[in-house]
Amino acid sequence: MLDQLETPVIAQDDSETLSENVFRRIQAAIVKGEIAPGSKISEPELARTYGISRGPLREAIHRLEGQRLLVRVPHVGARVVSLSHAELLELYEIRESLEGMACRLAAERMTLEEIDELRRVLETHERDAAFQAGVGYYQQEGDFDFHYRIIQGSGNRTLTQMLCGELYQLVRMYRIQFSTTPNRPRQAFAEHHRILDAIADRDGELAELLMRRHIGASKRNIARHFQDSAATERGES
Repeated sequence: MLDQLETPVIAQDDSETLSENVFRRIQAAIVKGEIAPGSKISEPELARTYGISRGPLREAIHRLEGQRLLVRVPHVGARVVSLSHAELLELYEIRESLEGMACRLAAERMTLEEIDELRRVLETHERDAAFQAGVGYYQQEGDFDFHYRIIQGSGNRTLTQMLCGELYQLVRMYRIQFSTTPNRPRQAFAEHHRILDAIADRDGELAELLMRRHIGASKRNIARHFQDSAATERGES
């Protein structure tokens, strides 16, 4: 599987270590699905693919385990995480609660400039070629991510650390995986706009409700996906 992986070109700045650079490259490949969920991680193969020695590679793998993108399986080694239906729904229940809270706080605390920047983020999303073609939603990270901006705007450092640190890339991995569901990109974009309007109106209660509904819709989409997959395996139409 890894021999088919296109090595992503990610610029390395002068202050970035080799381990940091390869960490970001493998992270991007996992999150985008280029290294599939459940794949066994071969250190020799990754070392050849990315042209890195085993020491910095192991450091990168350890960090990816900390982000929950890799899991250590006894007698097998490291594998790319592959959450079960129940585990994935639990993750989205956490998102529904915590991101709803973040949205309420953002409505109370974001500056006018930050709200304007959030609006420009959605304008960027709308211009994205995949979105215009109806085949996916804009999936850049950090400041280009609508959810990330809102969490940052909550002003709650503990909440930010949880949602933009420990869980962020794992959540992105599954957001990307399910972003191509038919009609979901347009629905998600409309939901984002309603959330933005509530934040701009300083209506924290409505903002929280809309974010919870938004993530709840994604959770139901995931549940349908697993139901359809199970029906296909049983040979049902």
